[in-house]
Amino acid sequence: MTNRSLEVFVAVAECGKMSQAARELFITQSSVSQAISEIEREYGVLLFERLSRSLCLTDTGRAFLEYAKRALALQREMEGFLRDASGERRLRIGATVTVGTCLISPITAELEKTSRGLRCEVTVDNTHEIENLLLKGRLDIALVEGMITHPDLNVTRAINDELVLICAPEHDFYGLDEIEISDLEGRPFILREEGSGTRAQFESIIREKNITVDRRWESCNSEAIINGVMGGHGVSVISRRLVENRLSEGRLWACGIKGARLGRTFDIVCHKDKVITPAIEAFTDICRRFGEKNDEKE
Repeated sequence: MTNRSLEVFVAVAECGKMSQAARELFITQSSVSQAISEIEREYGVLLFERLSRSLCLTDTGRAFLEYAKRALALQREMEGFLRDASGERRLRIGATVTVGTCLISPITAELEKTSRGLRCEVTVDNTHEIENLLLKGRLDIALVEGMITHPDLNVTRAINDELVLICAPEHDFYGLDEIEISDLEGRPFILREEGSGTRAQFESIIREKNITVDRRWESCNSEAIINGVMGGHGVSVISRRLVENRLSEGRLWACGIKGARLGRTFDIVCHKDKVITPAIEAFTDICRRFGEKNDEKE
């Protein structure tokens, strides 16, 4: 059984279809089918039940999936070790959208400055996708804005952040320091996409208070959200870091929501089985220093 056959098995398990796994791996569907059949035949097990047009993992398949993921993650770590030993040092960093917009550039600049020869490779996506990449071993470490609950991931608080409600100058919330949460009922909103930590936190707030908003726009792009609010298409809840310039220019207004938990942290996340390299330690230390500087400013 080769690493490639493990990659094929994991892809099929996650996709549920051999055709989709074949497209993702850039191989033929017959090659995918052959790889799965070879594992099953060699060990005398059944990994999938073929039901109609979909594949469902058997109990053996589900247990084997965890082994396969760990084996592939260890393989990538070994490759990383050998690259480091040869002088080709790299750190694969994940960042959620707010972090990627506001913080990851100065953090990686500082990291590359203090860790000579280190190559930082950054992936920016929402919390859900960053979590998946960490679990698959495709990222070494991440700085995220959303809640991480998977037991295989270790989470360390690093940087404080604050969400604010933003509106255009023409809006009736303009000039208010705080609004009642009931004032949000039925209001047009511009929201982040599903899987975003910012959206998850806001939806938790309104769900707890039985508030329903009018979801007009949805975007994974912070600038699109900000421009939509400035254009009068709705209000939004977003990190204050993303709108500081517009607030100082008077192009947006930010206020609080009474009774709503709008404080949060950006957290460092790493797989619990990850070997902590000097590069990971350096990244963690820099994130913490950024957090301390932020607290001093406040």
